[in-house]
Amino acid sequence: MSEALNAAALDQLFRTARTQNKFLDRPVEDAQLHALYELVKLGPTAANTTPARFVFVKSPEAKAKLGPTLDEGNYKKTMAAPVTVIVAYDEDFHEKTPYLFPHVPDAKSWFDGPRENRHVPAFRNGSLQGAYLILAARALGLDTGPMSGFDNAKLDAAFFAGTAIKSNFLVNLGYGDPAGVFPRSPRLPFDEAARIE
Repeated sequence: MSEALNAAALDQLFRTARTQNKFLDRPVEDAQLHALYELVKLGPTAANTTPARFVFVKSPEAKAKLGPTLDEGNYKKTMAAPVTVIVAYDEDFHEKTPYLFPHVPDAKSWFDGPRENRHVPAFRNGSLQGAYLILAARALGLDTGPMSGFDNAKLDAAFFAGTAIKSNFLVNLGYGDPAGVFPRSPRLPFDEAARIE
């Protein structure tokens, strides 16, 4: 059985980790993005479907494609971030099921049929993987700024035209500037958000 993480690790992942709105002028190397994905891919998903697809928007050309899809309030901070991750999901994820879930040979058939019938499992499990990305980035010493605030249809046309891939949310990634952090907002207490039965 694993042991609980120490206080410093819990702080880094949750207690002192914050959503970043401003990043230092410090690059994120491609090797770090590969290391990040190597952790993210290990997170559990239903039937190991792993429908998330990630685009690490880093180059000036890719940022130029992303820019017009952003809401005005997110434009400057996103263009200034070293990397913006498009967290997306593939509605044809089931095509990879024979490879990803080989111990159940007919698992692909669970998801066959019209694409719209795969939307819920693709979105649900892709969202899980997006959350793993945030935690894995923090574990690797990177800061994140997850957000909505963009035009999904425009972004999908710019990055995923002609595919079954749909955008979910964005995560700005890099080394956070403490000057851009807002005071922590309240969280609901246990009795308002959870119960034990």
